[in-house]
Amino acid sequence: MRLVTHGDSAPASVNRYLLPHEHQVIMVRRHPAVLLRPVGEVLGGLVLAGLLSKWFGDQGGSGALVIVWWAWLLLLIRFVWKVAEWSVDYFVVTSKRMLLTTGLITRKVAMMPLGKVTDMSFQRSLLGRMLGYGEFVLESAGQDQALSTVTYIPYPETLYLEVCQMLFPGGDSDD
Repeated sequence: MRLVTHGDSAPASVNRYLLPHEHQVIMVRRHPAVLLRPVGEVLGGLVLAGLLSKWFGDQGGSGALVIVWWAWLLLLIRFVWKVAEWSVDYFVVTSKRMLLTTGLITRKVAMMPLGKVTDMSFQRSLLGRMLGYGEFVLESAGQDQALSTVTYIPYPETLYLEVCQMLFPGGDSDD
């Protein structure tokens, strides 16, 4: 099973970081659970703004009402920003390396060559098991690497097995 986006072609935001001689094998967007906190903040802010509106409305504080709703609008704008960031974040495994591209304005690309990976594991919290995401932990022979953990990975068991197959290609020998 190959996990790539439609048409086996990376979006331009990722494709510009691929070398001419490498081909993508796996490409996934982070799990939407990464947006749980911003959703909670915006909904909690809406409830709080509604309660404060009722309280300030009863006391005739129209100036305070404006401030409350502007504060909630800022939370909403922050949520839209987080969704936009999530939409351009990708975890890519090519024939030569692993890449994590993040950021909307300031683009960050963390990379680790497949040959440097000495150990790889994944972890799943209770919420991660319920919602279907996990975290990859990568270790290498070198010092600190730019890519050591990848959070909010969808279907981590499948990805883990596929990446392990690339890292440790097995022969069919019966030794």
